[in-house]
Amino acid sequence: MKKQFNRMRQLANQTVGRAEKTEVLSEDLLQVEKRLELVKQVSHSTHKKLTACLQGQQGTDADKRSKKLALTTLAQCLTEGSAILGDDSLLGKMLQLCGEAEDKLAQELIHFELEIERDVIEPLFLLAEVEIPNIQKQRKHLAKLVLDMDSSRTRTSCPPTCTVLWPKKSTMQTTFKR
Repeated sequence: MKKQFNRMRQLANQTVGRAEKTEVLSEDLLQVEKRLELVKQVSHSTHKKLTACLQGQQGTDADKRSKKLALTTLAQCLTEGSAILGDDSLLGKMLQLCGEAEDKLAQELIHFELEIERDVIEPLFLLAEVEIPNIQKQRKHLAKLVLDMDSSRTRTSCPPTCTVLWPKKSTMQTTFKR
């Protein structure tokens, strides 16, 4: 409680201008700190939009994604149609070829989405939800420590405002008697 009171008193004195304020961050770091919240907002919104653009479910393996993908369903339908018509007809061969092409497209799309998720979406999420909040937490902790340091420096450098507690009279007499 006393530490919080000293922090608030030091902060008030710094605001009014009666006490020195220690600057621990350079101008470049102050500019970066101002942009930090903007970076957090942009990375968070980009993460949301990229996740919404994925056609498969995020976080599932390739087999589960392929079952729910429209291209895979179309490929299965075309392959089934070619099996019904047979390889003898021209339409059956064409359906078989188109079914294989659609299946390859579906597999490429799944592979692409997995890469995007691993290389872009997860790092953006970590940046917005883990790294930037850690930086902000450390900055607040640094500000508290600087206030404590300034408060301690002010208290030790101002002897007129400090009170000295003298020992009681009875203890003084016993220590000086020989």
